[in-house]
Amino acid sequence: MDSLTGKVVLITGAGSGIGKAAAAGFAARGAQVVLVGRRQSVLDEVAASLQAQGGTVCAYAADIAQKTEVEALVAWAIAELGRVDILVNNAGSASKTLNARWIAEEEWDQVQDVNMKAVFLLTQALLPEMLARKDGTIITVSSLAALRPNLLGGAAYGAAKAAVRNFMTYLHNTFRNDGIRSTCILPGEVNTPIMDNRANPPDQAVRDGMVQPEDVAEAILLCASLPARTVVEELIVAPTFLRDLSGDLEISRWKNAPAMCQAEREKPE
Repeated sequence: MDSLTGKVVLITGAGSGIGKAAAAGFAARGAQVVLVGRRQSVLDEVAASLQAQGGTVCAYAADIAQKTEVEALVAWAIAELGRVDILVNNAGSASKTLNARWIAEEEWDQVQDVNMKAVFLLTQALLPEMLARKDGTIITVSSLAALRPNLLGGAAYGAAKAAVRNFMTYLHNTFRNDGIRSTCILPGEVNTPIMDNRANPPDQAVRDGMVQPEDVAEAILLCASLPARTVVEELIVAPTFLRDLSGDLEISRWKNAPAMCQAEREKPE
């Protein structure tokens, strides 16, 4: 883990969940960490907490689905810190309407913007500097929904996470010989605040059996800290125990369905 000392790490979605846990891990191992998210006050709280523990941490609020804001963020990071060694694309968002029959175009686009477009924009902005040094690590947190899409995460989320997985494979195949390591991590259910937005929010006992943010953070740290000669191309991190999802899937099927479709839901089999 000494290989992380002095590395500059930029983490999106760093105000909570996996991003916050990963930031704590990188800071504890001597990296310089840039926390990125949309809410400055939340980022400042996380930064203050990690700084109190001796970490070198700063916070930068940005809408990473906007090209101008991404370019400003990257320019600031390079001007202030000299470079970005490791990019952790962690920010994610799921739709409230999960069934492809009823999701609005605007909601679909918003999910694609956060989960896919932002990863593309940040990668594109950082690649020139990484390629010039022939050194850089890009780690993206996708989801097991990329491989096993269903109503739990929803149509838009699964499609976006599959797209970003494809993009990370593209980066690996295209730039590996230029010193760029590209890793895709696919977690199963993780006990993060996104669970509060589920159609059927799980209770605490269920959440305790899920993968925890710290577990995914450890996977991120492993991939980042391996010698430059080694890359983890893809890594699945899933709960050991498989829970019964049938009830959750049925509730998800009908969430935000138009009122005129409720009669269809109530039809006898």
